[in-house]
Amino acid sequence: MSLSPCCATGFRWDGTPKGTETTLSSNKAYVTGTNKEAAVLIVHDIFGWTLTNARMLADHYAEEADVTVYLPDFFGGEVVAPNRLDPDYAGEPFDIGAFIGRNNKDIRWPEISSCAKALKAELGFKKVGAIGFCYGGWAVLRLGAKENALVDCVSTAHPALFQNADIDAIGCPVQFIAPEVDNTFTPELKEYALKTLPTLGIDFDYQYFHGLKHGFATRGNVNDPKQKHGLERAKNVAVDWFREYLH
Repeated sequence: MSLSPCCATGFRWDGTPKGTETTLSSNKAYVTGTNKEAAVLIVHDIFGWTLTNARMLADHYAEEADVTVYLPDFFGGEVVAPNRLDPDYAGEPFDIGAFIGRNNKDIRWPEISSCAKALKAELGFKKVGAIGFCYGGWAVLRLGAKENALVDCVSTAHPALFQNADIDAIGCPVQFIAPEVDNTFTPELKEYALKTLPTLGIDFDYQYFHGLKHGFATRGNVNDPKQKHGLERAKNVAVDWFREYLH
């Protein structure tokens, strides 16, 4: 399973993030929120940790779910230019294959898992959740796998780079935020998830978004009523998920 061109499209949101920058494990990170017992780790999409959209979502989770949210840099300082999301962008096509080669699972998993471990072991949080968007999907599923058990719950919106075996391995409450049109969370993967999740002995939540496309939860067009409703609903169901399993 690979990423597709839709992973590099979408819209930028207007707003000013409320948090600050810090370090988590050895990674730079955006942090927002004041809760000392419950934390959420965001594993970002290809636009990385500096995208305003991602930071604004982190602020919403922190305030509405009463958690402290960490959004680390998992691309080693590389940033995909946010102007690629502008309607009139006319630059060079994005080489997704090369990008993933520089940020493949073997390279990034050690630091992703290290950040998750640090939230409890170093910072003292009692409960930790994780949410991954697109590229981050495979990572949060692995964080919540039975053999790792690094988080107490996970959520993922339009996840990418995962397989049936990653669903089989989930060992904690899991939420899928699934748009109708998605070249990475394919119909086959959706069917497998819906068939398999009830057999795993865990709580799960499968949220389906009719008529919406990959990327809507982090890069949807707020000027389009259907997309705006969808991205707000996606935010709200994630907030509800964290409130239920981290408090």
